[in-house]
Amino acid sequence: IGTLMLMPRLSVLLLSVLPTPPGVPSRLALLQLRGAPGQAAVSLAAIVASVSLMVSMAIMVASFRISLDTWLERILPADVYVRASAAGDTAYMTVDDQARIAALPGVRRAEFLREQQLLLDPARPRVVLLARTIDATNLTRQLQLVSAQITPTPGAPPPVWVNEAMVDLYGYALGSVIEIPIAGKPTSFTVAGVWRDYARPQGAIAIERERYVALTGDRSATNAALWLATGIGVEQVSGAIEREIPGGTRLEIAAPGEIREFSLKAFDRTFAVTYALELAAVVIGLFGLSSSFGALVLSRRREFGMLRHIGMTRRQIGTMLATEGATVTGIGLVVGFGLGWLISLILVHVVNRQSFHWGMELSVPWAPLAGSALLVLALSTLTALASGRQAMGPPAVLAVKEDW
Repeated sequence: IGTLMLMPRLSVLLLSVLPTPPGVPSRLALLQLRGAPGQAAVSLAAIVASVSLMVSMAIMVASFRISLDTWLERILPADVYVRASAAGDTAYMTVDDQARIAALPGVRRAEFLREQQLLLDPARPRVVLLARTIDATNLTRQLQLVSAQITPTPGAPPPVWVNEAMVDLYGYALGSVIEIPIAGKPTSFTVAGVWRDYARPQGAIAIERERYVALTGDRSATNAALWLATGIGVEQVSGAIEREIPGGTRLEIAAPGEIREFSLKAFDRTFAVTYALELAAVVIGLFGLSSSFGALVLSRRREFGMLRHIGMTRRQIGTMLATEGATVTGIGLVVGFGLGWLISLILVHVVNRQSFHWGMELSVPWAPLAGSALLVLALSTLTALASGRQAMGPPAVLAVKEDW
């Protein structure tokens, strides 16, 4: 709102630094805008409002999508993923099931994970405890850490790693000592790192599986990650699991590409409304430009008639109007892009964090934004030209008749 209120002053400043173009129609267009910057400010406000909304939403969505894609690539290093149940942690793979899966022909390496729900606060949803194989010396290849990694001092509680939501919701800061209920009793741990997690906004804690087994005696698993030998396909292993493992047909088996594709499609469906908002913003801006230019052109009919009397053709007047529209739109695009970028910083780093409790990297979709800017510039120029056609229609004599 503040930027829109400053548009008259901004338009004066920006119009004053533009070089005077060659050609009579273009020169008259710039002189007209400089002489009546307040009139241009009305059209500028419509363009700036729509473009800033389009840019801010585009940057926010692109940042989220690219961050999600990067995260999926980081957390899905295996060739095949097996899940006992999508509904919760009640279904699991027994120790024998795990041994059979690891011994299947073509399986080069297998890692198993136990997922369990923990109630830390009755007023909040349950958080997820992930008991998984963790290599503390190479943790960045297993979890997308967004903090430093610390090693508990001798005598300190053993390490766990929490996602960003745990920091925001429960205050589990890096290096703090926390208590979580495992096997029915509270156990102390040291927060050794904070990792990014777009799948569990309610909170998640990762613990070394060996330590979890030592505390609970539970060796079952809810998920498995399999690395395959060269030349072995996902279909071969999937078929072997269904044949060799009791209840194997009820296991969910997927390649990382399938998981990634499904996740990104779900993302695109969820944020499809933002694309509609961006389109609506551009359409509203064009309507605003058309209305304001149409009113201005009608009020300048005598001016056009006088220009016709002194020798300007309708084509030259049309060129003048098109130049005015392009100039106003160009300034609106510059201001709108700057304002939209500032708004996107708030959306990405403040609103997103407060709403979903995860961070993401800022990514600007330069190609789509450049294409959108060129499209808006072209449509705005045509809109300004079309708005002036009606005013240029009557003969020049009739346009100035009232002045005689």
